[in-house]
Amino acid sequence: MSRAIPWLSTNSSSFPALSQALTEPNGLLAFGDDLSPARILQAYQLGIFPWFSDNEPVMWWSPDPRALINFSNFKVNKTLKKVLNRNQFTVTVNKQFQQVIALCADAPFRNEATWIVNPMIEAYNSLHQQGHAHSIEVWQHGQLVGGLYGIAINGYFSGESMFYKESNASKVALVALVQLLKSIAVNFIDCQLLNPFLASMGCIEVPRQQFIKQQIVAKAIIPPKDFWQPKDLPLS
Repeated sequence: MSRAIPWLSTNSSSFPALSQALTEPNGLLAFGDDLSPARILQAYQLGIFPWFSDNEPVMWWSPDPRALINFSNFKVNKTLKKVLNRNQFTVTVNKQFQQVIALCADAPFRNEATWIVNPMIEAYNSLHQQGHAHSIEVWQHGQLVGGLYGIAINGYFSGESMFYKESNASKVALVALVQLLKSIAVNFIDCQLLNPFLASMGCIEVPRQQFIKQQIVAKAIIPPKDFWQPKDLPLS
């Protein structure tokens, strides 16, 4: 018999235990229309994230297994190394968050309907203004050609989406994020769900409990005060 999925109202103080998440669809834990910054941060602290489409309720997920890039497995192939060595892109952090999330929602390579619907865009823009959501931007000739965004709780970063307008631009954004996080001893990025692109960069699936253990360690890392301030990022 399938397990009933609870509905979280704005008065609900907590999520169900992760062990209550469904196996099919993998990780579905709860429904609810509370997409406030406080609710989203509460979810990420527990290893939960929202994911839904237009005309659907907010759905909260914690899949098992979970997709991670452990930096010891991060892959930069020969082609990408050549791109980095040519210095054809420049990279910044948190200079164009709103533009990055809008371009991720409307990425030209996306075939399926986007989950980055207007309520998500509004919620994550609010989280950015509060200092919790961050973007990496990749530029070429003064034009924004790639980037990614996600949520950071202390040293723990959960990637949400990325886009590119030029070949390798999203890969360069990921390289820049890895280098930035390594500078404060973070050693992984939460990718939530595996896809072929992430697998090509070294992403693997791990049991949910392993992810939670790594998350707890990373959350104990307190970045310097100016760590997420808008700035240029060097690539090495």
